[in-house]
Amino acid sequence: MTQSISMAESAVSAPSARAVSAVATPRPELDRAVAAVKAKARELARLAPRAKAELLRQIIPRVVDAGPQWVREACKAKGISYSAPVAGEEWLAGPMVTVRNLRLLAESLDEIARGGRPRLGEAARTRPDGRVEVDVFPAGRFDKVTNAGFSCKLLLQPGMTEASARAQQASFYQKRDPEGGVALILGAGNVSSIPPMDALYKMFVDGETCIVKMNPVNEWVGPVLEKTFAPLIARDFMRVVYGGGESGAYLCQHADVGSIHITGSDKTHDLIVWGPPGPERERRKRDNDPLLKKTITSELGNVSPLVFVPGSYSDDELWFQARNIVTMVVNNGSFNCNAGKMLVLGKGWPQKDKLMSLIAKALSEVPPRKAYYPGAKDRYASLTEGRKRIDRFGAATADALSWALIRDLDASDRTEPLFTTEPFCGILSQTEIASSDPAAFLAEAATFCNESLWGTLNATVIVHPSLEEDRVVGKALDQCVLDLRYGTVAINHWAALGYGFVSPPWGGHPSATLRDIQSGLGWVHNTFMIEGIEKSVLRGPLKMGMKPAWFYDNKKTNVIGEKLTHFEAAPSWLKAPGLAVAGLTG
Repeated sequence: MTQSISMAESAVSAPSARAVSAVATPRPELDRAVAAVKAKARELARLAPRAKAELLRQIIPRVVDAGPQWVREACKAKGISYSAPVAGEEWLAGPMVTVRNLRLLAESLDEIARGGRPRLGEAARTRPDGRVEVDVFPAGRFDKVTNAGFSCKLLLQPGMTEASARAQQASFYQKRDPEGGVALILGAGNVSSIPPMDALYKMFVDGETCIVKMNPVNEWVGPVLEKTFAPLIARDFMRVVYGGGESGAYLCQHADVGSIHITGSDKTHDLIVWGPPGPERERRKRDNDPLLKKTITSELGNVSPLVFVPGSYSDDELWFQARNIVTMVVNNGSFNCNAGKMLVLGKGWPQKDKLMSLIAKALSEVPPRKAYYPGAKDRYASLTEGRKRIDRFGAATADALSWALIRDLDASDRTEPLFTTEPFCGILSQTEIASSDPAAFLAEAATFCNESLWGTLNATVIVHPSLEEDRVVGKALDQCVLDLRYGTVAINHWAALGYGFVSPPWGGHPSATLRDIQSGLGWVHNTFMIEGIEKSVLRGPLKMGMKPAWFYDNKKTNVIGEKLTHFEAAPSWLKAPGLAVAGLTG
């Protein structure tokens, strides 16, 4: 190591003010934690798949039991009421998805024990163009009840065949006598399930013991994780530590840490990989000479596009989609790497004004949320000041920011900061491209998103089913999905569902490189352990009869979230009626 790293932050989901840890782990304890998991790296790597599955199943009831505490602590940190419907966001993005991840991984490990690999999704096929796609959601019969009408397919990289996909699947479990290694998880500070789920992937898909360093913003969940993941911690397969940038820098450079997974900012990534900004960093990038020569994977955010294909939509369809879009903006106070940020419309589309007025109506229904993430007020101010076409919704307070809707950005303006800066606060912007012809719009939308917007994590395309059925437009839609350079492309719904479904892989498009990292490299979740992935393609209905549990105006989200946590722990037809009743009354 010829140059030290001095990081201003350990792992964040956007450029932010420095976050300071209140319970930083002293350096000698960091060393002891690394030594402990290193000593058990071989043991975990060679542990029988059935034994690993049993460990995961020991954790599931512990997460369920700790669920109320987990959610209460989240509500306290984010300034929301535990008894309010909005608390359901914390159930869905915390205990529920963690339990689902544990269960699906355990099921895959059982299949490895029986046959050497998990099943290759629910089905696989070769498309007419020779590309292979794999069905990864629904991942079992119960998903068809809890998420009826939704599906997710993996599009594999060009050159992959069904045979090669099966041969490459669960590659760690094809090794003889693996030695294992130590992975450092630099956990994100915005969503509480990210650090534990990233660790589960490294431990049970990649076969490495883990040091999970909590981000100072959400270190409140650390003690909950230490309690729930005690079966892994007791065997020194995992340790939870605390601290800010200095602790993260020290662990990144630790000789016994072999790999690093970052969920946060591209700025943090480049600081770790290439060093501080300046001539030396530029020299390193030119020479492809990273400062830190370790295996580094990452998930780093996005200016998430919402591509609304021009067509003829009913008032009910427009209102459903307006609420859908606003949910993508306001969830978690908009402190999500996959929050909806850039609404892309067609020039001359007759229903534009109607849609925009409905989005404004929906935004006006959502009270401003606490701006708990460091730097949010400064980012908000820098991106909204001087804007002529901006509407604000809800009164700002000392703790909360108004929602902002910025209209009619010039799609040809390559200097527009909202195209290249992830706001990571409650801002939704809108721009127009092409014409109102759906096929032409889809082609230009893919080009605009790929070439003008920063990031490669996720994109959403909203399209009327009558357009999909049209031969010309249907072909254009398929080509648009193929062309979009994003790790998840969702049709009609928030791409974040791909995160919540867990069985699909989650990460940036593989076109990124260390020198141009975009939304990161590598995948997490991916409980079928499939390799050679290009993207996930998620689909849902344009309009649903039952209000989705994650919608901002669902009055039972907290009830549904808790019930789903129990359901995912042990799916049963006996639990389905209770979920249905909660869903119908939401």
